[in-house]
Amino acid sequence: MEYLPLFADLRGRPILVVGGGDVAARKIQLLLRVSAQVRVVAQALCQKLTDIDRAGSLIWLGETFEPAMLDGVFLVIAATDDAALNAHVSQCAEQRHLLVNVVDDQQNCSFIFPSIIDRAPVLVAISSGGTAPVLVRILREKLESMLPTFLGTMAAMTGAWRGRVKQQLRSHSSRRRFWEKALNGRFATLVAQRRLEQAEQVLEQELCAGPKQGGGEVALVGAGPGDSGLLTLRGLQLMQQADVVLYDYLVSAEILELVRRDADKICVGKRAGKQSMPQQEINHLLVTLAQQGKKVVRLKGGDPFIFGRGGEELQTVAARSIPFQVVPGITAASGATAYAGIPLSHRDHAQSITLITGHLRDGADALDWHALARGRQTLAIYMGVIKAAEISHQLIRHGKSAQTPVAVISHGTRSDQCVLTGTLGTLETLVYQVPTPALLVIGEVVALHNEINWFGQQTLAWKKRASVVNLA
Repeated sequence: MEYLPLFADLRGRPILVVGGGDVAARKIQLLLRVSAQVRVVAQALCQKLTDIDRAGSLIWLGETFEPAMLDGVFLVIAATDDAALNAHVSQCAEQRHLLVNVVDDQQNCSFIFPSIIDRAPVLVAISSGGTAPVLVRILREKLESMLPTFLGTMAAMTGAWRGRVKQQLRSHSSRRRFWEKALNGRFATLVAQRRLEQAEQVLEQELCAGPKQGGGEVALVGAGPGDSGLLTLRGLQLMQQADVVLYDYLVSAEILELVRRDADKICVGKRAGKQSMPQQEINHLLVTLAQQGKKVVRLKGGDPFIFGRGGEELQTVAARSIPFQVVPGITAASGATAYAGIPLSHRDHAQSITLITGHLRDGADALDWHALARGRQTLAIYMGVIKAAEISHQLIRHGKSAQTPVAVISHGTRSDQCVLTGTLGTLETLVYQVPTPALLVIGEVVALHNEINWFGQQTLAWKKRASVVNLA
């Protein structure tokens, strides 16, 4: 993040604008909307600014720029058609540690104007740091259509009630839940219908009813394989409402960034060969936190019900009569192979898909290698790196050709995704060429990787993908 978005209170503050043309006029009109005290340095004013000056809404100094004009101002805008003058204004402002914006000259700016969606008092600011203004305009148009006009009215009403709610509901969590319920319930519906008096009555009733007593709840959320764009909308909503989030190592940093800022985040991940939190302790922690009345999100990489032990965790939660819900996620076998251009099924190559874990429970029966070695199927093996040699040996022993195409996909769907392809006979060597964790894919469909790896080909310029290696 190159720019920190800030919302400045400019009411009554002196702002110096150097320039009197149409470009300066657009900035000045924006500043006047927030009641700033605008001082203009220009030899002449355009018609718009002339009208504003006649209305007494700005101070026209009417002379050439002098550094002393910066004394006592809050921030500075240079908007002339003279690049040298604009740069001089910027340099003088920087020397005084003043924020300065030079229109259409990012290098001489210490702050930039974002594109604004105004639902006052709700404001949405969008910026690309000056790198993609057309993209920002398109985003603004999309958001304008998504954000209803009554948001401002709703925000003003909640602001008027904040003091009373804070007085009656003492804890932060109870206030947050009160507002979450109001803003997602009947109150919001009535505001949208412009039935404001009835909306206030609903707030009154819910506030008088007080916070409902009782335990918390648990949400088991699949975070997907890594790319935050693959997170479900429902999963994101629950992450934004959570009091505490228990997450695995497989959950990417960009997805953790989407968790509500003031939620407690606890890593309970497990990694092969490393010290980690035992499953029983995780189960106990889920129950304990929920019984404290907290909204708990158990965030798991991929899908929580596919080799994620989510079923075991919910068995424990359900046995304590704690409310729970499950939000599926895109599992690694689906996401990672799609990003690698490997279809799990294909009319000519694979009519069935088998998902396998290479990490069996101690004492568990051996896999049915004879069935797994059959042709015209795709094997997607989770946690199979450590046992790659045994997997290769057993499949070949039970009739699978040593020349069967295989792929090892590490960090699937992430910016550093790495795909190595080879044959079943080279699998043992292949797995040691990539970081773990990694997904093993075995089957004829892997041969299609070089034909339809659209993601790897098209995004190479803007997302630096790791190299694709073939060890056939």
